[in-house]
Amino acid sequence: MSTLSDFEKGSPNEKVVFSFTELPADPDAGLSDAQKAEVERKLVWKLDLILIPWLCLLYLVCFLDRTNIGNAKIAHLTTDIKMDTTHYNLTLTIFFISYAVFEALANIMLKRFRPSVFLPITMIFWGASMVGMGFVTSWSGLMTARFFLGVTEAGLFPGVNYYLSCWYKRDEFAVRARANSLVKAIFFSAAALSGSFGGLLAAAIQNMDGIRGYSGWRWIFIIEGLMTVVIAVASFWMVHDFPDDAKFLSDDDRARVIRRLKMDKQSSAEHEEFKMTYVWAALSDWKTYAGMLVYMGPLMPLYSFSLFLPTIISNMGFTSTQSIVKNQLLSVPPYAGAAIVTVAVGFASDKHKKRGIYNMCLAPIGIAGFVMLIATNKPGVQYAGTFLGAIGIYASIPITIAWIANNTEGVYKRGIVLGFVIGWGNLNGIVSSNVWFSGPRFFEGHATVIAYLAICIFGGSLLMQILLSRENKARKAGKRDHLIEGKSASEIDLLGDKRPDFLYTL
Repeated sequence: MSTLSDFEKGSPNEKVVFSFTELPADPDAGLSDAQKAEVERKLVWKLDLILIPWLCLLYLVCFLDRTNIGNAKIAHLTTDIKMDTTHYNLTLTIFFISYAVFEALANIMLKRFRPSVFLPITMIFWGASMVGMGFVTSWSGLMTARFFLGVTEAGLFPGVNYYLSCWYKRDEFAVRARANSLVKAIFFSAAALSGSFGGLLAAAIQNMDGIRGYSGWRWIFIIEGLMTVVIAVASFWMVHDFPDDAKFLSDDDRARVIRRLKMDKQSSAEHEEFKMTYVWAALSDWKTYAGMLVYMGPLMPLYSFSLFLPTIISNMGFTSTQSIVKNQLLSVPPYAGAAIVTVAVGFASDKHKKRGIYNMCLAPIGIAGFVMLIATNKPGVQYAGTFLGAIGIYASIPITIAWIANNTEGVYKRGIVLGFVIGWGNLNGIVSSNVWFSGPRFFEGHATVIAYLAICIFGGSLLMQILLSRENKARKAGKRDHLIEGKSASEIDLLGDKRPDFLYTL
């Protein structure tokens, strides 16, 4: 039987061991319901204050480093390192290949090596890859650096999303899946804010053009890579491990966290031993593939938008004398707008405990934006379209990740499913890198984004909602009760999301 680390009670020699097959003793047993609610509110607030801000910073830096090549491009990267459109697109593609291949392994490694060690080490390596990009002198050197950037960044995003699901209840997870500006904001809005920050930072760094003989685009890579390394070193102290051994929690608070997860029908805090059966459970679950379909919907447009927005804006032709710095700055507002909407949608989704309907409402907004980009040459209309496009893309990503995590139970199974889903979504960055050719209207690129939004986000979410709703009705009608006949409590617990009393989040 798996056991939690000892919790000291009373005298130093008195120990109580909590079993994960049973609820820990309730430290608030003598309190009223109102008092218990207040204690829980303070506990969640404490978790938010300790866990969320630093994780958001890590993801902001991660997304900034993978997409800043778009800012470097309009700062003459493709002029100094001789590249045509095909060569440039290949430098984008190679990142997504290595990223997707190694991402599926990240959650298992995170569990085995602890977040406080695994995440900072991977950051140091990707920061070094980023600095190296600032010194490349050939296309092959740039390709090599981008390949290793993909390998080393692969662990952060699936790892953090899995990590958060090990601390929070299912209906709290979407908000934490994207928090940034406020403690209870949404984790993935860090991606949108990284676009704003990246544009501002690139505009500032561009003024270093020529210092020590280096072009502005080289300084973008060097400065941002060094910044990543500094943050990585600090992360050895700022990133915490799992609830059962978190040093910032008291004994009672550890028990409260475990009770919250168990009462929410989760086993995320327990120390399961890895078995290949968890891999087969993930591969045989239809929700894995439905999640992959839905998640590829926003991910291909996300990378298209992030990698090519500076180029799209520079081709709008606001003025014939528009400078590189002005183009960088014009990329900031669409990301800022997307971050605000992402926060609002995350809160609304958690409040109503609904996921699919929000995706189905966001997809048409994104589609409208890209229709505006493809339908006219007018700079003002096109620029307005970038705002709607950003909203439709960014706000749907945390909803989708939360939806998948909510409906997958078990430490390793959830981690593996998230790894497959996120890895497949990121693999669609290969498409993002190879459909943008000729401006100013970029017909191929914008049309491909529209198709992804319509078929995958809207259509995939509708399909998943229908299937989950049908399964919930079957469970409520007792049609799955035969799965627990003759089983002990611990055996029933191991069924995870196949338990008849586990109702899926719609």
